[in-house]
Amino acid sequence: MTDKRPSPDELLARVQREEGESRRGKLKIFFGYAAGVGKTYAMLEAAQREKRDGVDVVVGYVEPHGRPETTALLAGLEELPSREIAYRGVTLREFDLDAALSRRPELILVDELAHTNAEGSRHQKRWQDVEELLKAGIDVFSTLNVQHIESLNDVIAQITGVTVRETLPDGVIEQADDLELVDITADELIERLEAGKVYLPAQAERAIRSFFQKPNLSALRELSLRQAASRVGREVETARRERAPERTWATRERLLVCVGPSPSTTRLLRSAKRMAAAFGCEWLAVSVEPPGDRLSPTARERIARHLRLAERLDAEPVKLVGDRVGRALVEYARTRNVTKIIVGKTAQPWWRRFLRGTVVDELLEHSGDIDVYVIRGERTAPEKAVASGSPRPKTVWPVYLRTGLVVLLCSLIGAGFFRFGMAEANIAMLFLLGVAFVAAQEGRGPAIVAS
Repeated sequence: MTDKRPSPDELLARVQREEGESRRGKLKIFFGYAAGVGKTYAMLEAAQREKRDGVDVVVGYVEPHGRPETTALLAGLEELPSREIAYRGVTLREFDLDAALSRRPELILVDELAHTNAEGSRHQKRWQDVEELLKAGIDVFSTLNVQHIESLNDVIAQITGVTVRETLPDGVIEQADDLELVDITADELIERLEAGKVYLPAQAERAIRSFFQKPNLSALRELSLRQAASRVGREVETARRERAPERTWATRERLLVCVGPSPSTTRLLRSAKRMAAAFGCEWLAVSVEPPGDRLSPTARERIARHLRLAERLDAEPVKLVGDRVGRALVEYARTRNVTKIIVGKTAQPWWRRFLRGTVVDELLEHSGDIDVYVIRGERTAPEKAVASGSPRPKTVWPVYLRTGLVVLLCSLIGAGFFRFGMAEANIAMLFLLGVAFVAAQEGRGPAIVAS
């Protein structure tokens, strides 16, 4: 039976996370796909709510971009004066980190997280200023557009033809305590641009002709939605592992396909790929090999070849070791929150299926709330190794030896009971218990022999 308790590493990570949360401030990012979707506006609305709830809120740096609605939301909020830095004959306004640390509010607003600070600042990037605030125990609200995430920089350049220079590491957004998606349609954003609610008229006209074309905005919007959904997915998976690791939370589909040495596995993998594409989900290709050197070299090579094919089909290849293929698959599926298991129909002789059962039988017995899909395989010549990756027939004798020992033990105990005058019906129940035990531990064939 698998231990459902969290592993020591998971417990340690949870304790470290909770200790870190108690010392650090919390970062909330208002996230969008382009300028003008309303990130700063949403941040100021949230700040006003916090102030009404009695939180000490300070505006460290907010760029209203000349938008009257945004400027109006600054009313009643304490604002720290900006630092003024002379640079090439121009006076630049920058966030004053030292003033913020000295004032030490409960919550501070610092707009434009990916901003590059002027020369002479303590940190090169604003996200580094925010990191110092968090280490000091101050909560921070900030804003970010999807095009500023480092790992998406090349993708953004391909979509828009513009290489974004100001980026921040993915770890900053991954470690944020909260991510609030601020979203409007591409048509609404273009209407706001044309109405002068995002940029001044001359800037807006240039923006619509270049970066702010509808196909660009739609692609950027999709990236931001995927980024937010991915984060929510990680949060759900963390919660599931902590609260109910033995259960499947079907918040999104995840497929697992059983990989064996049978030639029909290639057909199975392609079917799984089509299913994953239809569901729009990730999928795992998992092989279960018996412990020791119990598979032939030919079978091992076929499994390796099938896993390479699965990887080319965008699956995550996984190798497991276990005697019970079906049980091993289900146990692993639960650790990965798999919703559907796909397995091929085995072409074993009827007598072997009757005596030993099949992987499908075992999956159906243990799958619980996980769906099991059985796909017909091609009829092939018998394999030296069973397609499921289970032990070869010559290794079956230990099972029947253990079965014989159970029967012998029941006989000895029954003989003792008989000598003491126990009723025959009670002794018969002892043998029935022995048969039930063999059936539960070893399967159908040994149970028939024991009976």
